[in-house]
Amino acid sequence: MSLGSPPEGPVGHGVGPHTGPWPEGAGWDVELLADGDRRNVVDEFRYRTVEAIVAELDTHRHQLRVAIQNWEHDFNIGSIVRTANAFNVAGVHILGRRRWNRRGAMVTDRYLHVHHHADVAAFTAAMAADGYAIVGVDNLPGAVPLESTRLPERVCLVFGSEGPGLSEELVERCERLVSISQYGSTRSLNAGAAAAIAMYHWALQWAAPDNV
Repeated sequence: MSLGSPPEGPVGHGVGPHTGPWPEGAGWDVELLADGDRRNVVDEFRYRTVEAIVAELDTHRHQLRVAIQNWEHDFNIGSIVRTANAFNVAGVHILGRRRWNRRGAMVTDRYLHVHHHADVAAFTAAMAADGYAIVGVDNLPGAVPLESTRLPERVCLVFGSEGPGLSEELVERCERLVSISQYGSTRSLNAGAAAAIAMYHWALQWAAPDNV
């Protein structure tokens, strides 16, 4: 059986114990090799340690970063983090409370660089130091349609809590605001869904095969 190929017979999610000679070299998890790898990872990372996976992802992280205001222990934060992992972003920034709702992340935060900032001032200082533009995603007055916006490559997309959205303080620090056009009766999109759309829009401009 080749690495990452499912063993014969049903074993649930993932792959069973590795059969045949074990691979040599650093970065392999002996417990996973022996017991099977049920994690939600792509085949190339089967049986690899978390540290080895992070090191490989670090070699081709995108310039995109995302930030989430954590004032209300929003359950959407986990969903946003999971999507950030799917797009292999350079960093996730949590503003406000250090503890955040990890349930929706499905442990994908282990493969990301997650940073905490106690307040907006600390966050904006960090972005300025790294040369990142801050773009807020919210349907506020003055926001321009996301679908017609060319985003910077080095950008941090910021999202507010599900109910109140972006705080006034953070809005004032944004280079611009973008909103996702809607065509139904609801006033706003779920924050997790909005984040996924915004990250995908960035990827179409900077990570699509024609742009690599």
